[in-house]
Parts: sequence; C-alpha cells; structure tokens
Amino acid sequence: MNRNDLRRLDLNLLIVFETLMHERSVTRAAEKLFLGQPAISAALARLRTLFDDPLLVRTGRSMEPTPRAQEIFALLSPALDSISTAVSRAADFDPATSKAIFRIGLSDDVEFALLPALLRRLRAEAPGVVLVIRRTNYLMMPGLLASGEISVGVAYTEELPANAKRKILRRSKAKLLRADTVPGALSLDDYCARPHALVSFAGDLTGFIDDELAKIGRERHIVLAVPQFNGLATLLAETDIVASVPDYTAAALTAAGGLRAEDLPLETQTFELHMAWRGAQDNDPAERWLRSRIQMFCGDPDSL
Repeated sequence: MNRNDLRRLDLNLLIVFETLMHERSVTRAAEKLFLGQPAISAALARLRTLFDDPLLVRTGRSMEPTPRAQEIFALLSPALDSISTAVSRAADFDPATSKAIFRIGLSDDVEFALLPALLRRLRAEAPGVVLVIRRTNYLMMPGLLASGEISVGVAYTEELPANAKRKILRRSKAKLLRADTVPGALSLDDYCARPHALVSFAGDLTGFIDDELAKIGRERHIVLAVPQFNGLATLLAETDIVASVPDYTAAALTAAGGLRAEDLPLETQTFELHMAWRGAQDNDPAERWLRSRIQMFCGDPDSL
C-alpha cells in the first residue's frame, strides 16, 4: 500500500484495532472507545477484510491475536504514537482557558501526601481542567500506561512499557511515626519490641523494613495492616503502635498534630519515587505543562 492508497483507509479502524489488541474483548473495547458493541464488531470485520486475516480469534471468554495481528500491532502502535505526537505538537495549550481532562496514576502515599499541594497549584493556574486520579503501584503502572488509561503516573516503578519515559522525582527514606509521649528516640530494641502498623495495598504483613531487620538478625511484630495512609494518624492515636512510612508521608501526617516523626534506629536504603509517562505524549504541550507542575510540587529540590 502506497501513500495514495492511505486515502481509502479510515484511521478510526486502526484505533479500534489497537484497542482490541490491548483489551482482547469487543465489549471492553467498546467501553474504552465509548462505542456500541455492534460498531466494534463491524470495525473488526472491516479490519479482517483489510488485512486478509482473522486477526483476533475467540478462545473462551477472551480473544487471542493471530501471528499476523501481532506483527501488525508491533508496527502500528509506534506509528500511531508518532501521529499523536505530531498532532499534539501543533496544538497550543493555555492553562487559564483549557478544559483538558488529565488522567493521572498515583500510589496511595503520593495521593495522600503530595496531591493536595499539586491540586492547589493546578486549580490556581488552570481552573477549567479536570483531574481523574487512578490508584496505581509498580505492578499496575505498566498496564495503565500501555492502555492509555493514564498519561502519567507517580509511584515507585520497575518494568515499564517499551515506549514509556521515566525520571526520578525524589529520593526518600523511611521515618518512624509514633503517638506516645515517652521522651527520647526509640532504640533498636524498643523499635523491635513495639507493635507495628503497616500500610500495604496488597494486604502484605512484611515490607522492606523486615528485610533490613533480617539482615541484622532482628524482627518486628506487625499487629495492623491497612490499605491506605488516610486515617493512619487516628489509628495510632492513644496507642503504643508505631509505623514506618516515607519521609514525605510522615511530614503530611505530623502536620495535623498528635504524631511525631523520627529517624529509624537502623540503616535503610533510599527509595526513588518516579514519574513515568507515555512516550506518545512526550511533546504534548498540555502534558508537558502537567509534568512540569508534578515535578515542582511532587519532586524534591535535587530533582529540579
């Protein structure tokens, strides 16, 4: 097919194809594209004719791509990213008048401790924009970015989609939170003897602190695991329970009073908080503005 033949091609068909490859379901693709299932089915039929291949074959409740579909997808996805970037770069962005919808993935600690300051800045500069916040973590981030459900995310990350970009926002260390009035910092013996609370999205009863304690032959006793930081101060109040949390989260929790923060009585590693975003929107003026504000209000001075 040469460039003149492209005039006969409906770009919307390629968008449907990409969505079907991500979702592996006509129903989910229809929901994602805000179209009816008959429209997606009709588009799939046209795609099969266009490429002379079944493309997606039903196996149980899902649809599996054929080898030809995987080959097309590998070539098509970067091309659509390039088209999106070219169109985005041609557009102007004025925060004061924009009605843009930004879809952002945040881990719970970031949403609790860093989102409020970011939100205040965005409301001051761009009162017409809409923020859609999705909960994420290092396991969920790749899928949310790849599917386009978020354009940017802030969390600790590991593997990311091939076209995603990433930068370090801040380097963080854990702080010890306590609500008791016993004077002085806790010793390592006191720390291990105290009951501990753990914030765990997955409901785990161990974390990196336990790995560090194990290296020196010590352990702690978890008596409470909760899925989010909101409410942790109330749970610790009037108890001897302690919690080890990121330093920026400790700052937010102690700001309201009733809790104090101190260094842990053991050496722990520094963690990197990342901002990751879709490569297709790297040069989008609106997304660049958003990322600059995330950098300013979620990052530390060393990251600027």
